[in-house]
Amino acid sequence: MDSLRRNQYLQAIGVDVWVSRRAVAVADEVAIAGAAASTAGAAAAMQEPVPSLGGGVAAASAGPDSASRVASPAASTVTTWESLRAEVLTCTKCTLHTTRTQGVFGVGNREAQWLVVGEAPGAEEDRRGEPFVGRAGHLLDAMLRAIGLNRVNNVYIANVLKSRPPGNRDPKPEEVAACLPFLMRQIELLKPRVMLAVGRIAAQNLLATDAPLGRLRGKVHHFGELNTPLIVTYHPAYLLRTPSDKRKAWEDLKFARSVFRELTIT
Repeated sequence: MDSLRRNQYLQAIGVDVWVSRRAVAVADEVAIAGAAASTAGAAAAMQEPVPSLGGGVAAASAGPDSASRVASPAASTVTTWESLRAEVLTCTKCTLHTTRTQGVFGVGNREAQWLVVGEAPGAEEDRRGEPFVGRAGHLLDAMLRAIGLNRVNNVYIANVLKSRPPGNRDPKPEEVAACLPFLMRQIELLKPRVMLAVGRIAAQNLLATDAPLGRLRGKVHHFGELNTPLIVTYHPAYLLRTPSDKRKAWEDLKFARSVFRELTIT
């Protein structure tokens, strides 16, 4: 990613970036010179698949579990995904089913090499049936774009809990116990190359630890029988409340990207 585009994404997630006046002037000249070429090539570009970091091709738009808009896996795998989705949407294993609007399964490319795992649906996610679609979701999208990822092309996003806890409280142990097997089966189907746990709840449950998030950041953990590399960072909702830590989150994202790149060249 060129420095100008990277700086634009950093500014979008609220990380201050110093840019010299000379650099701005040069960028403006380049933008003006390239405007005509960009316009002429736009229609042709829209007809071509967009290459992505981590597998998959671009789809028309994102929606709940948008695998129907990307290259489909084997028919049997699709059936397994849909069966699992149906189980989540009709689950009554804990009391959360009595207060939720709907179960929230997941979203993204079912062949993605990146998996982002959050805590639980919030109010907007509960209403729309898709993870990370509120203010925190918009920030997560900006964070992912900063390292060349998005929920349409090359990331799958899911939560530990599939139902919203009332008032967005922390999940209870029995709720996690009821929901975690669904996430484990999603991971088994997806077989991601890299996992990104956003927030304390997701990280602690995936790693079976009560260590604070600060001690889990900045290192490569390994998850499951496949020893999938797992990186921990802040939850976007926390970053909205504590924007001073966005710089640390950016370091986490760069670290995760470097881990993925090492996997692809070895």
